[in-house]
Amino acid sequence: MAAKKKTAAKKSAKKSARRPAARKSAKKSTRKAAKKRTPSAAFMKAMQPDSALGAVVGNSAIPRTEVVKKVWAYIRRNGLQDSKNKRNVNADEKLRAVFGKSTVNMFEMMKLINKHLS
Repeated sequence: MAAKKKTAAKKSAKKSARRPAARKSAKKSTRKAAKKRTPSAAFMKAMQPDSALGAVVGNSAIPRTEVVKKVWAYIRRNGLQDSKNKRNVNADEKLRAVFGKSTVNMFEMMKLINKHLS
């Protein structure tokens, strides 16, 4: 009976030696470090806002990503996000000139902003 216990212990030791857990986790961490995303050149191209959008984000040429950041900063600074449905933005006079309506869903907001960039 003691011989059976020893062989079972040897088999489990062999299995753990074949699959070291430390090696697997080290591979995953190096993969994540190697896959750092770089922004697309199209997003980083400086775009010129028209006068309506320029009243919100400024009149200098800036990338689309920065335009969205500045619009969201304006929305939060002025408390324009709907309190019940956070996905909606209640536009004030400046944003109503950009959006063309008083309430905009945040998913359609970028489509409406793109019309004011050239």
